[in-house]
Amino acid sequence: MATPTVVSWEQVSVPTPSGPLPARAYRPGTASPQGWLVWAHGGSWRAGSAQDWHGATAELARYSGFGVVSVDYRLAPEVRHPAMVEDILSALTWAGEQSDGSAGAPSAPSAPSAPPVLAVGGDSAGGTLAASAALVCRDRGVPLAAQVLAYPPLDPGCAAASYHRFPDMFPTASYLMAAWQDYRHPGRPVAADGTRLHSTPLEAADLRGLAPAVMATGDLDPVSDDVHHYGRLLRAAGVEVALREFRQTGHGAFLQPGRGGPGGQPTVSMRGWLGLALRRLTSPNDPETLPSSPPWS
Repeated sequence: MATPTVVSWEQVSVPTPSGPLPARAYRPGTASPQGWLVWAHGGSWRAGSAQDWHGATAELARYSGFGVVSVDYRLAPEVRHPAMVEDILSALTWAGEQSDGSAGAPSAPSAPSAPPVLAVGGDSAGGTLAASAALVCRDRGVPLAAQVLAYPPLDPGCAAASYHRFPDMFPTASYLMAAWQDYRHPGRPVAADGTRLHSTPLEAADLRGLAPAVMATGDLDPVSDDVHHYGRLLRAAGVEVALREFRQTGHGAFLQPGRGGPGGQPTVSMRGWLGLALRRLTSPNDPETLPSSPPWS
């Protein structure tokens, strides 16, 4: 399947127990998407929107071949965990009900069809939410094809060496620790069905059975050690992991287009690599290949 060049989008409303949740649904220019990827934007759980992430999520749809649902989840300090994770879970439920037609459009009566392939992902704080939602899906038996995680902060204590190796790079340890305090709620929240709702996947005692992970970080990102640590934990639990560290790259790279490469040719952006990696994971016979450095692992 060639990489589509046209992406369409529409504003949609996702039903949730707390009321309608706005989101943007992006569709690649193909007859039908590979599946649906629910995306949680970054912003330290306190800022950001689907509109702000418009270009990045549209390009993610273009490279992955997936429909992308970019969610305007509720933000701190008006709400705290687990509200944000619950919003992502509601969006996954909504995406699982979509047909091959336009998102949100009623389906014509027809024979029952297989549910769409689902994945969850996010960048920065949204990646933390996505990883936590993936744990809930595992515990509830909801099939996920992948979790796509761009440089998620995972340790509320910000204790890893990378936070102190780059003390002046964004986000600083003090900034993130304040954001964690705004985001997290004391205690161990559970859903009505008894499922534990983790604020970070590092709270989980068992990572076995999670969806395959596609992960990216930058070598200058203060949260990079969190990402590599979680990748090692997932692999130790038998979870398939593809992790790429981008050189000379700091936090927020998901929002940046590809930079100039050798001979003036543009290099693939982080969001482009994530999309291609998701496509290869879910369509291993696709003739298009991932960029090198490093290969799929």
